[in-house]
Amino acid sequence: MYLLTNIKSIGHFFLFIVGGIVAIIVGSFMIRGTMHLWDKPNSEKKSDKNND
Repeated sequence: MYLLTNIKSIGHFFLFIVGGIVAIIVGSFMIRGTMHLWDKPNSEKKSDKNND
């Protein structure tokens, strides 16, 4: 019985680690996407100012 609970705790810890890594990866992609969204209007405004 003790072995089964030990395996369960290791499994929960492993899932916690994997979930954290996945959350960090997804968060970094979301931050990268918002950075690109913020960069596009600024670069368009700069090009419009240069054309005038």
